[in-house]
Amino acid sequence: MHRLLSIATACILCQAQPQAAGAIYKCHEGGRVTYADRPCAGAGAELALRAAPPPDPETQARMTRARDMVLEIDKSRAEQALRDERDGERARRAVLALRKRCDKLRLQRQWLEEDLARTRGDAKEAARIKVRRQAETLAVECPA
Repeated sequence: MHRLLSIATACILCQAQPQAAGAIYKCHEGGRVTYADRPCAGAGAELALRAAPPPDPETQARMTRARDMVLEIDKSRAEQALRDERDGERARRAVLALRKRCDKLRLQRQWLEEDLARTRGDAKEAARIKVRRQAETLAVECPA
């Protein structure tokens, strides 16, 4: 992978180098050597740069293939990131729906327990069965 990136970088640099050709000035300032695109204050020497020769057709074709491969890899990575994002959103919605369902079941259990507390006589056993069944449903659908 690093080789592909360095090939693509070399391709870009080779294509950009002819446009960058121009005068470079070597400056001596306080015992240090610096390079600039403008003449130096004081004494400065101009360095002549030649334009780089164009790459041979085989090298050009290889660099084009490498660039296309890097672009394809970037495209597939972007598509995978989009799929991952959609899957994550789908999972978040599923978690929220389950939480809502569990809250509803807990509320129904609470109401049935309140009804059981108010019930008297023969209906008390039926209310107790309803509370137990609701608690079982809650335990199955919302184990945590």
